[in-house]
Amino acid sequence: MSDSGRRRTPLVADKRYSKSKAKPKAKSGKTAKAASKAKSKITRAKAKPARSPRRPARKRGPIVGAFIGLLRFVLRIIWGIGWRVGTVTALILALGVGYFASTLPEVSALLDGRARGSVTLLDREGNVFAWRGDQFGGVVTAQTVSPHLRNAIIATEDKRFYKHFGVSPRGIASAVRINLSAGRGPLSGNGGSTITQQTAKLLCMGTPYVPEDWKSETEYENDCRQGSLWRKIKEATYALAMEVKYSKDEILTIYMNRAFLGAGARGFEAASQRYFGKSAAEVTPAESAMLAGLLKAPTRFAPTNNLERSQERGALIIGLMHEQGYLSDNAAQNARDNPAELSEAAEAKAGGYFADWMMSTGPEFLTRNTTEDVVIHTTMDQRLQQAAEDAMKYVFENKVREGSKAQTAIVVMSADGAVRAMVGGRKTKVSGAFNRATQALRQTGSAFKPFVYATALELGYHHDDLVDDTPLTINIPGSGPWSPQNYDKKFHGTVTLTEALRNSLNIPAVKVAQSVGLDMVRKVASDFGIESDLAAGPALALGASESTLIEMAGAYAGILNGGSSVTPYGLIELRLQGETEALMNNDGTGIGERVIREDAARELTYMMHNVIENGTGRRARLEGREAAGKTGTTQAARDAWFLGFTADYVTGVWMGYDDNTPLTGVTGAGLPAEIWHETMIRVHEGTEVRPLPMLRPAPRAEQRQLAPANAQKQRPRNAIERLLGDILGIN
Repeated sequence: MSDSGRRRTPLVADKRYSKSKAKPKAKSGKTAKAASKAKSKITRAKAKPARSPRRPARKRGPIVGAFIGLLRFVLRIIWGIGWRVGTVTALILALGVGYFASTLPEVSALLDGRARGSVTLLDREGNVFAWRGDQFGGVVTAQTVSPHLRNAIIATEDKRFYKHFGVSPRGIASAVRINLSAGRGPLSGNGGSTITQQTAKLLCMGTPYVPEDWKSETEYENDCRQGSLWRKIKEATYALAMEVKYSKDEILTIYMNRAFLGAGARGFEAASQRYFGKSAAEVTPAESAMLAGLLKAPTRFAPTNNLERSQERGALIIGLMHEQGYLSDNAAQNARDNPAELSEAAEAKAGGYFADWMMSTGPEFLTRNTTEDVVIHTTMDQRLQQAAEDAMKYVFENKVREGSKAQTAIVVMSADGAVRAMVGGRKTKVSGAFNRATQALRQTGSAFKPFVYATALELGYHHDDLVDDTPLTINIPGSGPWSPQNYDKKFHGTVTLTEALRNSLNIPAVKVAQSVGLDMVRKVASDFGIESDLAAGPALALGASESTLIEMAGAYAGILNGGSSVTPYGLIELRLQGETEALMNNDGTGIGERVIREDAARELTYMMHNVIENGTGRRARLEGREAAGKTGTTQAARDAWFLGFTADYVTGVWMGYDDNTPLTGVTGAGLPAEIWHETMIRVHEGTEVRPLPMLRPAPRAEQRQLAPANAQKQRPRNAIERLLGDILGIN
């Protein structure tokens, strides 16, 4: 049945309204809008999810509540003060950084910051043999040095150098922890400084060195390295300013050029030249590690002071380079297996005692305290220097008991006083050490006797005049009687002057000195260059006075050159580096005024030749070459000497203990004579044999004809007696 005619029932139920509400009537416009808003609010309210039931508030005790309130109050105060202080601090820091950055000069002005200059010492051939002062090898940059050296510096000093902004909070925190764990203050010891901060310290935060304001440059540098809190703050500020002004490579360049690396080397180029004889651009990983290791303690780890310790430090740096990826396993192991060594040329450039002597005797404003770079051309002969050092080493290794603390000194010079070699102690590769050749005043003993006989010969005595070696007692005012004795405790009767000197007899020397006058002996010795305070009494003849080895060698050179005084010298020319005109020069000789006649000097040389040929100096005899000399041993054998010469060179040797302890079984005729012998053998290698400039007496047959007359002589004749004898024709 069709239902199309019926009304379709709706699918949803009609809205139901409560009986109390009637169907709304039509509203005006305003009323309709208000109703619409109300409806939308109801709709939004219905759209919100239903809230979960709220838990009841947890009740706190009054004490806990009070504490939390107080804590919130304190935190609000801290925050309020903190952000204000932080803002002010940041502002002050920014101003400080800006100020320092504005005062920083160009990089080129900061590379050579030496207050002192350098002294380069050349040998007689013009070759460099030593450096002194602050040596600056030239500018290197982060790009021009060996990559191994750059990596070694960064691995050692600041592995995050290219990542931080000049200051490393992590590094500072680590340093404070290490210092505290070691029982030190937080700022004592490790400082956690970056390379930038270290560079700031090298620049002394922009404060230049003014000599008038400081006692010394060392005091100024110590002040720059102070580790106070204020200094650390200033250092950090300056470091930040450098990071603003310069690039990382420029900062590293400044650092590499200004760092002190021991042995007077300022900058890595100077250090590389000093220790390895090569440029910093050419150093190997092992050499780079050794150089970088010097930054911690330059003097302590300098390879010229202790090569083994420097190598151990280098091995540690190699380990750091390996850990940080700068060296492969094979490269690191190869560097450890082949540690850096001083080159032969670099080792020779230590200069030793000769260089120290030149620095102490030259003008102070051009040597020790020079602000300029100075070049000094000297008389040093490197071959002869090596000969003297080798001779000393040979004797001590083969003829001196092991562990002996005895010291020795050697001086080799020409007849005009030009010093060719100098050894001031058993350690030869030194700088600033006590120089026993020039600084040690020691009693000369019988080495002084030639000046007694030089006086006699000058006054008319001759080598074959006679003197009695018999008991002698002299009453010395204020001291009482004095009776000299010979070394062998014997008396030898009538002897010639030559025999007395040859056998180093004491009593004849005193008698001759008394005969010619002690004042005359003192004057002759002084004129020959022995400037020390000479004894006033008769013990003068036996070498009771003190002198230095270089003075004694210079006096013997006066005998060799024919009787003229000699001033030992080492300087030939002094000029500023880069200049051709000399500021100082020597005329090529140290010979001064005549002291004794040439004939007297030649006769004395003959007498001293007999000392070596037949007397106390036989151990010094040179096969196939004439030599003259004299031994010397002081009371209780505290000093032992041998001085002598050939036609070419004068050499003096002293041996003893620094504390005046007596030598055991050593006299001048023993070890000093052997050191002299070994030195002269090496010195004369390859040189032409030349005869000594000495008197050569008539053959013995003619001397016998004079024997009867000479046999009548009971005492040395003085000059007046000899003159009368010549006039009257009496021999």
